[in-house]
Amino acid sequence: MEGFNEQVVKRATKLKNILIKVLSVVLLITVPIVCIILGYVITPYMVYVGLFLFMGGIYIVWYVFTSQRVEFEYSVAGDELDISKVISLRKRKRVCKVPIREIEKLDKGAQTIKNMRFSKTFVAARDIDAESENYYAVFNSVAYGRCLLIFTPNDQILQGMKSYLNKDIVLKLFYHRNVG
Repeated sequence: MEGFNEQVVKRATKLKNILIKVLSVVLLITVPIVCIILGYVITPYMVYVGLFLFMGGIYIVWYVFTSQRVEFEYSVAGDELDISKVISLRKRKRVCKVPIREIEKLDKGAQTIKNMRFSKTFVAARDIDAESENYYAVFNSVAYGRCLLIFTPNDQILQGMKSYLNKDIVLKLFYHRNVG
């Protein structure tokens, strides 16, 4: 193994994540209160059901809150780019493993892939809406065919990939020369 570079990218908090958190807290409060109110109307045992739901709901809300913390780990080891998704430091899932020599295109901004079709898209970016900081890599996979990888590498990861990338990509990306 010639070199090893690693980067951890935290996913940006979006409105959807905040709404999930707010909804889980609202449910934590309203469901036990409804059960306690029903305890006075239907049967007194509903008060106990409401308390047990509240205690169980605390754990569920904690789990939902911590599940919203997502990080992507990029690592370049030799000629392979390995990307994993880490959820709240308790669960790791491999997003993709790309042989760097198989990358056909690697560029910043979505305009380079505008009219292309892909059989599979891997998203491992900090913020999918921030086109100016995301890199788009096109590669062929044995399992899926032509694939797109959207990720947010730093200079260290790009430098680790540099020696294995196609010469045209290196000239365009690092030396800003347009190669036909």
